Amino acid sequence: MRITWLLLAMLALTMIATAEPWKRHTIDQSSKGADGVRLMDVNGDGLPDVATGWEEGGVVRAYINPGPKKSKSEWPAVTVGRVNSAEDAVFFDVDNDGAIDVVSSCEGKTKSIFVHWAPKDKTRYLDESAWTTEAFPVTANKASWMFAMPLQMDGKGGVDLVVASKGKVGSGGVGWLETPENPRDLKAWKFHNLAQAAWIMSVRKTDMDGDGDLDILASDRKGQNSRVFWLEHQNAAGRWKEHVIGAVGEQVMFLDIADLNGDGRREIVVPVPERDFIILSPPRDPREKWQERRISFPAKYGTSKGARIVDVDGDGKVDIVGTCEHADRELSGVFWLSYSQSPADMQWTDHDIGGPVGLKYDRIEMIDVDGDGDLDLMSCEERDQLGVFWYENPTR
Repeated sequence: MRITWLLLAMLALTMIATAEPWKRHTIDQSSKGADGVRLMDVNGDGLPDVATGWEEGGVVRAYINPGPKKSKSEWPAVTVGRVNSAEDAVFFDVDNDGAIDVVSSCEGKTKSIFVHWAPKDKTRYLDESAWTTEAFPVTANKASWMFAMPLQMDGKGGVDLVVASKGKVGSGGVGWLETPENPRDLKAWKFHNLAQAAWIMSVRKTDMDGDGDLDILASDRKGQNSRVFWLEHQNAAGRWKEHVIGAVGEQVMFLDIADLNGDGRREIVVPVPERDFIILSPPRDPREKWQERRISFPAKYGTSKGARIVDVDGDGKVDIVGTCEHADRELSGVFWLSYSQSPADMQWTDHDIGGPVGLKYDRIEMIDVDGDGDLDLMSCEERDQLGVFWYENPTR
């Protein structure tokens, strides 16, 4: 009996602990306007490293994962370049020399995409003086660049670069930069348009139709033609066809795609203001009409910004993790939702993660940072200057 009561007490303490906001660990807080985290293992140690652009601070930085034991302290970092209005930064070995470079996409008055060339001497990766920065001339002053994603587009040469932008309705969109024979010759990179848009928020590479090649999934936030859509990779010559998925006319934000109900087909969850997630469920053929429904979360959080579909608490049921903007006053900006009976439930239970700090959070990465077997949340915040950080999942 004593053991039973002890177990019950421990369970109660666990429930109380997990009801509190998660503990936040700062990776870097040295600049202003941290805007997005992108992951890649750049040094071959099996751990995901981080690239981030600091929009107001005018720097692009890379962070080397120190491993679980040191993950709760600030991470080793290097400023790979200094550019204004960096909206995104991504690791990409542009010239395929084994040194992982960083590509930044800039809006504001800068309106260019840059390569920050990594030093060939890997021992100097954290030496700022060993990095150099160049712009892709074909992107200069062409658009407010929002996102870049390495992807083989045409079946020839090296890896290309998918790029996305925002602008007046119809002047932004998704395109790609074709890698030339000599990738170091940035003047030789060519731009190809794929789809018109007003404000691209998400660009993901994924096999949408199960034919073995990678398609492009995207969300366009603004204008009468705002939508979630995918671009079908039709052949090796680089032909792509657009298919509208749904949420037409909605202000769609950072989406995620995963199997939400265990039927073998992947749903898309996309946040839309004020405090809703639209769930898009696919037919057998993803080119046909998708079903739409929405779930809401309480007004004690900010407005919708980012989504991830993962099992947060290890109970075998998939949850939805969310981030917010406009999380002012006493509002939280980070949370997760769980269902009770079925993912088809109209009401999901909310669980706070961030507490009443931070104003404008960004896209989400869910990884086991501290090596304890559960998924932690990595993101950044750009108005309350929380910087780049991760939240420690209290699940055991």
